[in-house]
Amino acid sequence: MTQIHYGTKQILATAMTRQAYNDYRGWALPADENGADEGYLVEYVDGGASNHPDHAGYISWSPKDVFDRAYKASGNMNFGHAIEAMKAGAKVARSGWNGKGMWIALTPGSAFEAKFAKCGHAAGKRAAEIQPGEEIELLPHIDMRSADGSMVIGWLASQTDMLADDWLIV
Repeated sequence: MTQIHYGTKQILATAMTRQAYNDYRGWALPADENGADEGYLVEYVDGGASNHPDHAGYISWSPKDVFDRAYKASGNMNFGHAIEAMKAGAKVARSGWNGKGMWIALTPGSAFEAKFAKCGHAAGKRAAEIQPGEEIELLPHIDMRSADGSMVIGWLASQTDMLADDWLIV
């Protein structure tokens, strides 16, 4: 059964006509294809075995109109793309943010032993509910580096941030 799929891939792209791509690969252009078609050599950098000695990832050619509907350059990404980039280990920011050096990043989850100072507490429990030595699970979350260099733990996106198309990888 055919299903609709939605995907997010990290790629490198080089503008190249269909003829130039076929020449690059050492292939003859099929008689039923137009060599002047605009498009891109696409290299998948987040998976796929190399199929060309000059590239680390799998390469293919994509027509310009298909490519333009599927991919957004860093700086024109939506929040979903920004989340996928963070899951892959990148720091991201909005080009529309006013502060210099601001970015957000995914902090992975971890577990640690509860230790207390005079008024300490952990994992959202009141201090009286946590026993010394109890393992506390810190869930994955997004943190922000603010303009003054401090870290905001547990950053929350605004509606404007979630709907923006100006996210970029920093």
